[in-house]
Amino acid sequence: MDTSQYLEIFLDETKEHLQNLNTQILDLEQEPDNMDTINEIFRAAHSLKGMAGTMGFKRMQTLTHDMENVFSEVRNGAIKIQSDMIDTLFKCLDALEEYLANIQQTTDEGTNDNADLIAILNGILNGDKAPTAPAKEAPKEKTAETVENADKEKWRQIKVNDTERMLVEKAYQEGLKAYGISVYIDETCVLKAARAFLVFKALEKLGEIIISEPSAQDIEDEKFDLTFSLIFISGSTRDEVVAAVKSVSEIAEVFCSEFELTQQAQEVKEATKQEGKKEITPAVAQTTAVKTEVKKTTTKPVVNRTVRVDLEKLDGLMNLVSELIIAKNSLVSAATAAQSNGENYSNVNEQIEYLESVTTNLHESVMKVRMVSIESVVAKFPRMIRDLSKKLGKKMELYMTGEDTELDRTVVDEIGDPLMHMLRNSADHGLEPNDVRVANGKPEVGSIFLDAYQDGNNVVIEVRDDGGGINTEAVKKKAIERGTITAEQAESMSEKEIVDLLFLPSFSTAKSVTDVSGRGVGLDVVRSKIEALSGEVEVKTKFGEGSTFTIRLPLTLAIIQALMVVIGNEKYAISLGSIQTIEDISPDEIKLVQNKEVIHIRGTVIPIIRLNKILDIESTKDEKSSMTVIIVKKGDKQAGLVVDELIGQQEIVIKSMGKFIKVPKIISGATILGNGEVALILDANTLI
Repeated sequence: MDTSQYLEIFLDETKEHLQNLNTQILDLEQEPDNMDTINEIFRAAHSLKGMAGTMGFKRMQTLTHDMENVFSEVRNGAIKIQSDMIDTLFKCLDALEEYLANIQQTTDEGTNDNADLIAILNGILNGDKAPTAPAKEAPKEKTAETVENADKEKWRQIKVNDTERMLVEKAYQEGLKAYGISVYIDETCVLKAARAFLVFKALEKLGEIIISEPSAQDIEDEKFDLTFSLIFISGSTRDEVVAAVKSVSEIAEVFCSEFELTQQAQEVKEATKQEGKKEITPAVAQTTAVKTEVKKTTTKPVVNRTVRVDLEKLDGLMNLVSELIIAKNSLVSAATAAQSNGENYSNVNEQIEYLESVTTNLHESVMKVRMVSIESVVAKFPRMIRDLSKKLGKKMELYMTGEDTELDRTVVDEIGDPLMHMLRNSADHGLEPNDVRVANGKPEVGSIFLDAYQDGNNVVIEVRDDGGGINTEAVKKKAIERGTITAEQAESMSEKEIVDLLFLPSFSTAKSVTDVSGRGVGLDVVRSKIEALSGEVEVKTKFGEGSTFTIRLPLTLAIIQALMVVIGNEKYAISLGSIQTIEDISPDEIKLVQNKEVIHIRGTVIPIIRLNKILDIESTKDEKSSMTVIIVKKGDKQAGLVVDELIGQQEIVIKSMGKFIKVPKIISGATILGNGEVALILDANTLI
């Protein structure tokens, strides 16, 4: 069986199950007797076992099978949850994630059998950690009756009610047949529920299964031995029915014979044949009504209302929307040019407005499809903080809010590492040791907070702690030692500038290198990753009270609202999200502070950036005339960008500059204007 076509689905679903297991085992550690959690863990392990077995990943299947066995006994009350069991389960999850990573990279699970973990799980099963050892063989598959001694008409043990008899009777009236079927699965079969499911699918092509023993749900949950029975209605012959069942592999034997009408069924038959068939006894009428009701409730199962879509297909759809917006901008340019020549294009303008409305709605719809909640990223952090708490010997708790905040899928895929670094930083550097916290009058258990929320066209993620804050003197001292700054520079640096030194590559204040931190790899990765996503990161700290790291990210990286400006004879775009106000400033309002040009607006001193000098373009404006200054903001910082003139607001498509052109960081991409020109997009964050 070629399973490669199902690999993507397997990877996605396995990731979901592993994340679910992580969350559930954390909950189990807090509430060891919570049966809902225990059942959920059992089901997830069971599903993983089935999926791994179907895909042929035997090592993964064996490990999950043993996990399932343990939780089967926990469900039965034979084993009690102990703290060392929780540690073992987390090690099992790490092993499964290792298998998954190997499969993702090489389509093979690797050669690690994890024999030590399997031995521990079997030790738990065999009573090393629990008093009731003898019953541990129960989870192994029962052998059922061997086919040689099988009950060939086991289906006769099925209890058939009036409704089901009525269905059989109706089948005979319509010239169909009813069969009793007993199926025996091979004793070596690993996935008996999957085999049963395939038998059901094969039979449903020929007719209708009206009852099974055990029930379909019990068969799905593998709550049966190696045999099951069915009553089946079909127009096919007995040989065709048997052949359909035997077409499924690992079926040892199938017995099928015709289901005979009983005396009770004959009475029902006679009742329906009364004169004119108008008078039907109340009992028969009731049975008919029940039958109708059963039919109504079982015709259509409830299905999941979501679908998985390949990201490349979404990117293709987004590119088409982008082209549509470019086409709309071209129409606007053409109509504007025509109107300036005195031509009347009022009807065209109406159509353009309608097109603009459609493209905007289409863009918003596609963006909603691309949006995913950050829960998929942050859900793994409680487990990480638990592990760090044990490794560092510090008591700590993680509190999260806003996990349902949504971001573009491409952004969500990239923010996992930066957030992980920041949380590790809070746990290792931020929170003080327990005894120090108590001595300082703080609770012994440290608190780390991860909060996410939407702010306009941005998503803000904050990581904060109630630790000791950043010791700026220690940072300053380390920077002087490394030669990053001189002692004279250190004297004039603000607290914010000193804190920013932490974002330099290979900068660390840790006294020793550990596997948690101290290599100077962390905050520089955070800043570079976030800025690559057109975002920003800033730090606020109070020594002795804690620190807050704030990440601000754009909702989308594809299509934005921008302000189009002219500098010299070139057009540029600036994202509206970073613009505060637009000011008209006369040259005599410009002052010099530390030899840098600033303006004073409404009580705030704002440095100005002459874009023509930055971009090396000759300005077309007279130096004595008033200047157009766009006030942009990055966190707490502001700057005024001096431009020659404004064109107006426009919806633009961000196109990458590609890998072949060396582009300075102040250029975040390019866009195609309505007249076919290319305009560069300025990154206000980098300019500031």
